[in-house]
This record gives sequence, structure tokens and C-alpha cells, in this order.
Amino acid sequence: MPDLPLSERPQPPVAPRRAHVDVLHGETRDDPYHWMRDRTDPEVTAYLEAENAYTAAMTAHTDALQEQLYQEMLARIKEDDASVPAQRGDWFYYSRTETGKAYPIFCRRRGSEQGAEEVYFDQNAEAAAHAFYQLGALEVSPDHRLLAILEDVNGYEDFTLRVRDLATGAWLPDRVEKLGFGLAWASDSQTLFYLTTDEAKRADRVWRHVLGTAPSADAEVFHEPGVLNNVGIQRARSGSHIVISASSFTDCEVRLIDAAQPSAPPVLVRARRDHVEYDVEPGEGWLYVCTNDEAPNFKVMRAPLAEPGAWEEWLPHRPDVFVEGTHIFRHTVVVQERQRGLRTLRVVSLDDGSVHYVDFDQAAYGISVGANPEYDTATLRFTYSSMVTPDTVFDYHLRSRERVVRKKEQVLGGFDESAYTVERLEATARDGTRVPISLVYRAPFVRDGSRPLLLYAYGSYGYTLEPTFSSLRASLLDRGFAFAIAHVRGGQEMGRAWYDDGKMMRKMNTFTDFIDCAEHLVRTGYTAADRLAANGGSAGGLLMGVVANLRPDLFRTIVADVPFVDVINTMRDASIPLTAQEWLQWGNPNEPEAYAYIRTYSPYDNVAPRAYPRLLVTSGVNDSRVAFWEPAKWVAKLRTAKTDTRPLLLKMNMGAGHGGASGRYERLRETAFRYAFIVDQ
Repeated sequence: MPDLPLSERPQPPVAPRRAHVDVLHGETRDDPYHWMRDRTDPEVTAYLEAENAYTAAMTAHTDALQEQLYQEMLARIKEDDASVPAQRGDWFYYSRTETGKAYPIFCRRRGSEQGAEEVYFDQNAEAAAHAFYQLGALEVSPDHRLLAILEDVNGYEDFTLRVRDLATGAWLPDRVEKLGFGLAWASDSQTLFYLTTDEAKRADRVWRHVLGTAPSADAEVFHEPGVLNNVGIQRARSGSHIVISASSFTDCEVRLIDAAQPSAPPVLVRARRDHVEYDVEPGEGWLYVCTNDEAPNFKVMRAPLAEPGAWEEWLPHRPDVFVEGTHIFRHTVVVQERQRGLRTLRVVSLDDGSVHYVDFDQAAYGISVGANPEYDTATLRFTYSSMVTPDTVFDYHLRSRERVVRKKEQVLGGFDESAYTVERLEATARDGTRVPISLVYRAPFVRDGSRPLLLYAYGSYGYTLEPTFSSLRASLLDRGFAFAIAHVRGGQEMGRAWYDDGKMMRKMNTFTDFIDCAEHLVRTGYTAADRLAANGGSAGGLLMGVVANLRPDLFRTIVADVPFVDVINTMRDASIPLTAQEWLQWGNPNEPEAYAYIRTYSPYDNVAPRAYPRLLVTSGVNDSRVAFWEPAKWVAKLRTAKTDTRPLLLKMNMGAGHGGASGRYERLRETAFRYAFIVDQ
């Protein structure tokens, strides 16, 4: 914001305070903005629209910068582009984009990658009648004749099942409403398995639908009553089974249905045990099981498909190697592992037992194994990138070990990856733990504290932030910024212990790790506190809220996207989507010990009279994961408490959910808005 006198600045909206007092564990709790939870209240809508108008007024001077950033980012993207075709039987499936169209077009060719193109789903056409449109599943039947989709037209993630005849293009009358993520076809290409959710949007039931029958006749296949457990379904790569999982953050049960006998009852692999997690994937006569049973960093077991509970050790536990999962093919098992914080691929031949690793040589990089839908193959497809290397798709021959580049993301506009440098640093946390930092900047770089730097992190649910490429980031790097990822505890970068040390009653490690990483970057001259920006979303938005309270002096500006900031009020109310399951992630504040611990960091509960950094907060009114009222309440409370005159802005998308806008151009504009705020501040 230009340096206008306060009397000439736009005035922020003032949210009414309404009495709402309760008592929890002997503490009287005043929540004057509790009324914002009612999305049907016209006063709530009016308040959110007033906040948006204030944000627009406060950022109007950056409109030209936003447009410049948008055009820069757009100019680097190859708008007419296509993915590398993936083989499934006689068909090769891919998606492509066209200039000016916001969504992908899904295509296939028969017989070879050079066959005639058939467009089987144009998402642009389906989205034309909606301001928001996203897919929760896109599954072609095993016989390649039908397409089943799950579509969401408002961002609340209540999906509708639709089925298309790919020969005629006509939609079948089959239609089922209000479903969760996930679909699986049986081998007959006439039977579909789908999920429904309970009132808290927890996927809890699996249903079987036979095409041509009424949804009211659909059979319930499985019900998981435990509120801590979430249900998932998928069709195995081998095509032999439908896999049903019912898992919490600390345990799991898996059931199998013979895909050739879809009406058969599901068979339990092994009963749930406390603190034992496992997932399974069928192979040739064997079921491969990745589990932490007496193996903190996980190991791989196997069992005969005819006796899935009879586990035997196949790949033993290794304390210095974290097993992330397996990819099972007819003749090969690829084990996805993590060593020294970086992902590796272990290739095991089922024919002769030979073992080798796929090697990568950069200091910091990311690998993503693709869908690889073909089961009987000798080729593994994966994507490799680093913070300076655009996404590169490889086909890797599992026997000859030949690596073939199928596609490297084209970055237009004169982008030169040799102009940028990647570093892998370590910060020493206050308890002595070494926390990795991935860093990229435009060379040359003088460590004199003069460079602005954007520090990003997530640090929850064991989610690993890979140091991968983004062409959008170049707009900051070319303006002199460095960009860094703090691989804080709560993620799984350094193995399962890294995750365990950043959740429940050790959650504070996530927040102090981030602060210690920021201090390290300042102390070593990569930036200075008055040139340091921070960003995180969802649980990473919680991180932003906590550090804003703990160390407001360390950051010039903070961008908190869809932030989970009202931790106690949300986590004590099991009627709110996803809450009960998350008691195993954060603790249940209805219990005194958990309440006392969460009370030490919950951003909304720790707002106090102090000077805060410049803050931009974003959200979506249809967000079912972090309800819009959390950031709205937090901003309202901050306005009454903070002692500075720095910007505090709330940007609420009135027609989207947790992920923001659904179209690629609108998402670019959202990024341009965030970047403009950071650059301006």
C-alpha cells in the first residue's frame, strides 16, 4: 500500500462482536465471532463481501503488477500441450490442453501412439455451464467402452457419478448424487463401486452399482462405523481385485473383492491392530504388503493371494531407509524408498531376484512415479524434476536399465535453467535436530542479507514436500527473490520418525523448526528479517498463523492460504467435516491434556495485542476441509487486537472450495495476486 496518511486509506470492515461464552476444562472461553459459522446468514455474506472490497481497494495499486506477473507466467506455459500417452491394452490414453481453454481434453488412440485421435471427454465442454468444475475420478471401463466420472460443480466435494457410452458419446441414465472421492470398475465393465460419506464428510460406505439399475437398488458392500477411519477404493493394477481400505492415521484394515466376481463379499486381509498400518497390492499369485508392523520405517511382506493373512517377510526393515510404497508389475516390483531425505527407486526382478536402484545425481530433486496402468510391462514411467529442472518424463526399461526421455516440460519466454542455482542446506533446530532446506535463486548470489526470500512449508500428515520445479516461481526469482522450502517435522522427508515428531503432543516442533530455518537463513546472509516472506496453505496455513504469533518480528509478510487456525473450536466439534479422524493428528481438545497442549499454539486462541507482519489470508466459501469461517474469524480478531497499521487482508473466493479456482487461467491469476502482494510488501 502506498504511504498514504491513515485518514486517506480505505477503512477495513469491522465485524460485529456477539457474546458466545462457554466453559471447557474450567476455562471460560469467549468467541465473539462464532456467529460467522452460519453461511446462510446474510450478515456473514455481507461481511465477507466487505472484506473482499477492502482487499481490492488496498491492492488496487498492484493491478498493473498483477497483470504483468500473470502475463509473465502465462508466457512461460506451453498452452497447447499434451501428456505422454500411457498404454492400457490396445489403447494409448493422454490429455492435452488448448490455448484459451481452462481445462484438459482427455483423448486416446487405438493400436499405437500414432493412431487416430479420439476425444472421449472434453472437460471444457462439461464445465461451460458452471463457474466451478472439478473431477473426483475419471475411469474408463476395462473393456474401454464406457467412461465413469465424478464431478463437483461448487467446490464442496459432493460428487455426482455419471457414465458415458464412448461409442455414441451419450450419457447413460445412471446418475448417483453426493458421493465421495473414488471409483472402481469390476471386470465385467457393468459394475461400479463408489463411496458415500457421513454427515461429517467421512467416506464410510462402499456401494455396488450395476449399470441400468436404479441407485436405490445399489448394494451396500462395506460400512466402516469407526469415526476415526476413512474408507478408500481402487482397482488393482493387475485388474484382479477391488481393494477396499479403512484407515485412520495410526491403523488400517484392507479387504479384497475378486474383480471377476463383483457380487462376492469382501475378504479381510488382516484385522486392525493398534498402531499397525498396512497397504496392499496384488501381483502374480502374491499379495504384497507394505507395513510398519515392528518396522518403524516400514517393510514389505507378502502373502499368497489365496491366504492373504499369511504374511512372510519379503523386504526387511532398515532403520536408515523409509519405505514409502510399492508398484507391482507381472515380472517386477518397484519399491519407492527415501534415503537421506530424497526419494529413490529400488527395482526387484521377480524372475531372477536381482536388485538395482535407479540413480539420480542432483543435490535436491523430486521423483513421481506415474500411473503406469499396464500390468504386464517391462517399462516404468516416472517424472523427475528439481527446483531448476522442468518436469522430465522418463520411460525406464526395467531389465536393460535404459532411460529414455519421453518429454521435458517446455518453459517458454527464454527461460534458461543454467541461470539458477539449487542448494540443499541444513538448519540446526533448538533441540539439535538438523532440518533440511531446499533453496533456489538466480545466480550470482551474494549472501549479504540484501535478497528478499520466500520461505514455504507444510509439515503435517506425513506429507512430503519434494523440491520440484515450478515455472511460475521464475517471476519471483527474476525479481531477485530466493525461494526456499523448509522440510520441517510433521512431513515425512526424513522417515516416519520425522512425521511422528511433528504431530499430536509434539506438534510444536513443526512451528519451531520453521522459525529455526528462517533464523538460519537470516543468520547466514541469504536474507534479512525485513526482506523475508512466509507462505503455507491449509495445515501449512496453521503454521503461518502460529509463527505470526510466536515470531512476528522475524517475517515482513505472511501469506496464509485456506488456514486451519481455529484449532480448538473445530477439533472439539465432531459434526464439522473431517474432525473426528483428525483427533489422531492433533489430539482431541475435549480431553484436558490435549486441550492444554493445543491451547499453547492455536492461532485464533493466541491472538494478542502486538505488531503483526503484513498479512494476506485467502479462503473459499465452499471449502469443506477448512471451513471459511476459520480464516474469517481469525482476521476479524486480529483487526481488533493488533497494534500496528500494516495491511491485513482477507480474500474470500465466493464460489470455490479448498483448492481455489478450478480453471488453469484463474489459478494463474490467484498466484499472480499472491506474488504481487509479496513483491509489493
